[in-house]
Amino acid sequence: MPKLLLLFVATVALGLGACSGSKPGAGSASYDPHTLPSGPLGESIAYGHDIVVETQSLMKPYVRAQMSCAACHLAGGTQPRGGSFIGLYGRFPQWNKRAHRVIALQDRIAECFLYSMNGKAPAYSSKAMIAIVSYIAWLSRGVPVGAIQSKDDRYVVPLPKDSPNVGDGATIYATKCSMCHQSNGAGVGGTFPPLWGSGSFNNGAGMAHIDRMAGFVRYNMPQNAPGSLSLSQAYDVAAFVLSHARPRFVKNALVVTRALPAAYF
Repeated sequence: MPKLLLLFVATVALGLGACSGSKPGAGSASYDPHTLPSGPLGESIAYGHDIVVETQSLMKPYVRAQMSCAACHLAGGTQPRGGSFIGLYGRFPQWNKRAHRVIALQDRIAECFLYSMNGKAPAYSSKAMIAIVSYIAWLSRGVPVGAIQSKDDRYVVPLPKDSPNVGDGATIYATKCSMCHQSNGAGVGGTFPPLWGSGSFNNGAGMAHIDRMAGFVRYNMPQNAPGSLSLSQAYDVAAFVLSHARPRFVKNALVVTRALPAAYF
């Protein structure tokens, strides 16, 4: 399994009742497969986890970027201020300004495939989509439906008043980031995601917004010393990364689902 807890990008971002008889885990800090319910539901949750951390290998037809979901959702979506999924399930349906409509969780996951993965979305009724939803629901057990996101789970930050210094960002990147993401931003295989170029997230991704990337860097990078950069330094690094070319989102892309017959008795 790729070690994707190290990842940097792309780009965000629900409380069902307990999925088994185990104690609700609203404060869970990790994923423990031994606590999953038995049978098909547990298998679906486990598959959803695997998709999040091994997206490229398990969802190859749907991913063009050299990235995984765990690039933006650290520790499989369990790390505070690292794109945590905990509690996310119960915040949907919700109004989405970009879509100009109320969206379901499946819509949000589809957006991640379209933007951060620079690919295409799996069908809403597919095994993969249901597994991802199952996994997010499992992580969210015990969190009240509609609960407001905790401050400790958010990484979007108010930006400094002054403009970022891209030159300073380049210097910080060279000393703090390039050993993992390379000087050309290409990353290293599935372990360190590309930050720009053809294999990175496209310009429609959440991480393409400087307030999101600056906050993500501030709280999670560099991987060997998270939190060591000031907000100003993180702002400069984010500006440097986002100053490079990346794929453009195809605005007329469609989310297509397959038709299924209704169940009958």
